[in-house]
Amino acid sequence: MTDITQVNKNSGASSKTNLWCWVAIALIIIGAAVIRWRLAAMPLERDEGEYAYMAQQMLKGVPPYESAYSMKLPGIYAFYAIFLAAFGQTITAIHLGLIIFNAATIVLIFLLTRRMFGDVAGVASGGIYAALSLFRHVLGLSANSEHFVVLPALCGVMLLVNINEHRKLLKVFFAAILLGLAFIIKQHGIFFAVFGSLYLLYLGFLQKPVKWKYVAASQAVFIAGAVFPFAICCLLFWWAGQFYKFWFWTFTYAGKYTVYTPLNIAVKNIIKISVPLIYSALPVWIFVFLGVYRMLITKSVRQNALFAIGFFIFSFFCVCPGFYFRGHYFILLLPAASVLAGVGFSVFCDWMAGSAAKSRRSVIVVLAGIIVIGILLYGQKAFLFEGDINRINRLIYGMNPFPESLEIAEYIKQNSSPDDTVAVFGSEPQIFFYSGRRSATRYIYVYPLMELHNQAEEMQKEMIAEIESAKPKFIVLVSIPTSWLMWPDSKMVVFNWYKQYVKNFYSITGTVEIQPEGKSIYYWNKFPVGYMPKKNYCIIIYKRK
Repeated sequence: MTDITQVNKNSGASSKTNLWCWVAIALIIIGAAVIRWRLAAMPLERDEGEYAYMAQQMLKGVPPYESAYSMKLPGIYAFYAIFLAAFGQTITAIHLGLIIFNAATIVLIFLLTRRMFGDVAGVASGGIYAALSLFRHVLGLSANSEHFVVLPALCGVMLLVNINEHRKLLKVFFAAILLGLAFIIKQHGIFFAVFGSLYLLYLGFLQKPVKWKYVAASQAVFIAGAVFPFAICCLLFWWAGQFYKFWFWTFTYAGKYTVYTPLNIAVKNIIKISVPLIYSALPVWIFVFLGVYRMLITKSVRQNALFAIGFFIFSFFCVCPGFYFRGHYFILLLPAASVLAGVGFSVFCDWMAGSAAKSRRSVIVVLAGIIVIGILLYGQKAFLFEGDINRINRLIYGMNPFPESLEIAEYIKQNSSPDDTVAVFGSEPQIFFYSGRRSATRYIYVYPLMELHNQAEEMQKEMIAEIESAKPKFIVLVSIPTSWLMWPDSKMVVFNWYKQYVKNFYSITGTVEIQPEGKSIYYWNKFPVGYMPKKNYCIIIYKRK
């Protein structure tokens, strides 16, 4: 078992340039980037639209939570703002940022696994992550916040793994800052910080005798570093006068949101996502179990096994808040799963090669790697290689109006001035980003208004007041269930008001009928005689009289 039993040798040699490893990783990164680049212009989904709109407003000097309400912490908006500032305010710019982050994540997973478990395991883990992070089941083509959480988390973890070298406390501090940064990108990232703290504690107890002063000091330094990014966030929002709204939406309301899912629904949610993900990547999960088994029975790497398995467990905890188990949450689990699968792949190759010569072993490793990655990508061929962007978007997101948002936004942009505002009755923030127009209300999502909490009616009244005050040039009514997620007992105040408001002050200027197959039907300004908009899967655009 070359990679497992000789891990100490491999780790000691990791500082030397190993050309074949880097060539393999470079090819993996290029392959993943080519696939992503072909689809880089794919329309944004809702979360991407929110991040892009908030980033766009930040670049105009408007802080988050003043321009729009959201449960998300602001780190993701900052990264989007960097992409938009660097590459232009386009869809492609956002997905180019994702390509860069994805490439960096692949390299870090490779380095982390290689250091602990050898060259073959390292390259395999990088390749497996590159493939899994493209999967439709995790919405891998979208620039969701989870892609950006895992990079600083892995950087922090890498520093902790190397903690037994010089300047220990300084490394602890910087590792904690990186793990704290993962948290301010998405709240789920806090479990990576908890894992880091516990792993650091474990390393302290490994030393005999235990240096209690160092253990206490390292924990204090770690906590200070982990809190530092969040403290800076709080200070900035206090200085901008937005601290109350920032705290309410990201903690007070978000805390209620995380306990909203009943247990029976939670079980259905995890089964709905995990079963297809496991089935479509079955070789990977077999390698995960094989890797865990081999690490547990191999004494020389048991310490590393504790790290790898613990990392996997806490990565799973990152998926769990609220028990919604949405597909993109599982991106947070993929790095840890890839590390374990890389180890399992190395063991598999050792078993296949047996006592074969080194040259034959290399051929076996390469062929096995190509076959595994090929199987993974072949299962996703309909989403990665076949058809145009809009067809792929429809396959992934169903009848959500993501392609249609582009044309709606272009119409609004061509028929309004930059100072005009737009109200969207629905949850389609990407329309604001595309059109470059500010929302007439800070409720860019209507989900909170439909949920069964005691502030729903108050939120609806606030939205009404903001729209009446702004007098938007356009109102966009999105008659699509997934844009509202209504409950049978949802408050209806906003609907009763809306009907009378548009009747008094607006007229219909366009409609979009979304089709399950083929192109949607657009009507602008002129309508067929006797035409009535559909009640479902239709978008109505109103213009102020």
